[in-house]
Amino acid sequence: MAIDDLLDEHEQSERVRNWLKNNGAGLIGGIALGLAVIFGWQWWDRHQAQQKQQAFQDYATAQASLDKATAAGAGGQKLADLKSVQAEVAKLAAENELYANLAALRLAKAQVESGKRDEAIATLKAIKPTAELKAVVDLRLARLLADAGKHDEALKLIGNATDADSLVARADILAATGKPEQARELYLKALTGMDVAAPQRRLVELKLTDVGGTPPKPAEAT
Repeated sequence: MAIDDLLDEHEQSERVRNWLKNNGAGLIGGIALGLAVIFGWQWWDRHQAQQKQQAFQDYATAQASLDKATAAGAGGQKLADLKSVQAEVAKLAAENELYANLAALRLAKAQVESGKRDEAIATLKAIKPTAELKAVVDLRLARLLADAGKHDEALKLIGNATDADSLVARADILAATGKPEQARELYLKALTGMDVAAPQRRLVELKLTDVGGTPPKPAEAT
């Protein structure tokens, strides 16, 4: 090997040693940071999976409690105390929004069936619904508010929704507050957009008749 080659190798090794001396700490820190990011991400994935699993288990527990309460009511007995279920739903609210909303809807239904309308109203008001559930929550809450005599609040909650269920709910409120003409208009509008074979159609026709209207013939409603 030539002397010049040996000098070049020596010079290169010196450069490498100097570079490591000047940059070694940063290099090690960068590697450590990269490993921390990788392990941190893996921990976060496991943590999220555990939270979802726990939320599902808590949701299943709440569902089982609600099923038990509902079964008691269906058997002609007084519905079981729902306080424990309320606590389970409250726990879900801090774990998973979707599960909490679904459980709260069922809890409100059970509360209504047990004659606890005001508690059901409170349950529905506490829900922070997703866009997909908002219309359902608002309509159920509006019906309960109307039943409690809070007609203005109920109408405000329904707003200008044009689906058949909302139209009927608004018409019910207007009929109850002495406005049969407006109620007739909304019942007719609901029937116009309702399928002829819809199970609730006959009930809406009866409501229309009660406020002095004439149900449209099937051909007129389609």
